[in-house]
Amino acid sequence: MREKIVQTAGRNQLGDFAPTFAHLNDDVLFGEVWNEEAIDLKTRCIITVVSLMASGITDSSLVYHLQNAKAHGVTKQEISAIITHATMYVGWPKGWAVFRLAKEVWNEAAPAETEKERYQNSIFFPIGEPNPYGQFFVGQSYLAPVSTWQVPVFNVTFEPGCRNNWHIHHAKSGGGQMLICVGGRGYYQAWGEAPVEMTPGTVVNIPAGVKHWHGAAPSSWFSHLAIEVAGEDTRAEWLEAVDAEAYNKLA
Repeated sequence: MREKIVQTAGRNQLGDFAPTFAHLNDDVLFGEVWNEEAIDLKTRCIITVVSLMASGITDSSLVYHLQNAKAHGVTKQEISAIITHATMYVGWPKGWAVFRLAKEVWNEAAPAETEKERYQNSIFFPIGEPNPYGQFFVGQSYLAPVSTWQVPVFNVTFEPGCRNNWHIHHAKSGGGQMLICVGGRGYYQAWGEAPVEMTPGTVVNIPAGVKHWHGAAPSSWFSHLAIEVAGEDTRAEWLEAVDAEAYNKLA
């Protein structure tokens, strides 16, 4: 039998002050709309979370609906993809605000046994599998798809001391890449410029044609979202490894 949603918050909090509002909240919104059978409850939870996110609502009501989504089968991986996808349409500040709440709701960290597990428990996005482009990296890196539709987004994680080779994103028009740090500490460096430290929230825009590298600090794990900018005839050209002596001088 389909689960029936029952809500009493309206009457509990506003029954004496605003009985009509309490009735509409408990009996109409939750009593009728939420229990209408054309859409399953998991889908309703997702729609509600995205609607509140788009409206900029990040108070206790969103926390409730995130908890409701989790209770009705939305996994940590699914909510990560849902919020990321919605962020592309409603804006980065809203995405960051919702992720802060979702991270608490899906806080299911198991006792960490390895350094990798401890780091995974400190970030929201999955570390993923060993990077298939590992031949262009010094050290171990990992790749996890966050969104593969419309705007491809991947979480790239670097073990301490790992960095990729110098490389260039070529494009006939458009192209380039955006990096958004989501965990740990690392660096980005364009050819001929000083390294830029990246910590959670740091955003780097890389135009097409710019020779650069990015990776972890020597003593820190590091994760960034990699977003490929659409363009014509795009391709990556992998070049030489970063000078080890210069890299090891980074703090």
